[in-house]
Amino acid sequence: MKYVKEAGIIFGMSAAGEILNKLLPLPVPAGVYGLFLLLICLVAGLVKLEWLEATGNWLLDAMPIMFLPACVGIMESFGELRAVLIPFVVTAVVSTVLVIGVTGQVAQWIIRRKRGGEER
Repeated sequence: MKYVKEAGIIFGMSAAGEILNKLLPLPVPAGVYGLFLLLICLVAGLVKLEWLEATGNWLLDAMPIMFLPACVGIMESFGELRAVLIPFVVTAVVSTVLVIGVTGQVAQWIIRRKRGGEER
């Protein structure tokens, strides 16, 4: 029953994101609305992290499987991709390095902030 409750909260936030996507005229994906709603509820204390932890961890563990169809689709479309392969690879590498760098900087900033000062 615990997993049903956790999944219900997660899917409920996702459904609320879908509703917001239909109501608001902004070019924001429904999933982003749902994630922000969940974040707001977590920060406000309306939803406790413990209420979502088991199902959330399972979803994170299952996430690599979700990328398989996209990878197969790229492999099937390689003929069309060949024409733009260099820009595609450069974009993928540059964006990956930027995301890793920014994530590392933000993580270090949060750790320093939690410790109460600027440590180097």
